[in-house]
Amino acid sequence: MVIVTLVIAVVTFNWINVSEAYGGGPPYYSRTTNMDKWTDPLPVLGAVDALTVLVVLALVYVIRRRKRTHTPN
Repeated sequence: MVIVTLVIAVVTFNWINVSEAYGGGPPYYSRTTNMDKWTDPLPVLGAVDALTVLVVLALVYVIRRRKRTHTPN
């Protein structure tokens, strides 16, 4: 349940940031006045996604290890 919640939170975070950066109509509609302040969100989102993958893999490892040690012989 923790893994599903984490993945849903990261997907929502990514969707909000990408839609804010690239959304709003054809190419960056009405955002050309402040294009010097615009930054690409993809490097940060890539880092967040990579960290999320590592956390999910660690959680899966811990869960599988606990199941293996708690199974009766």
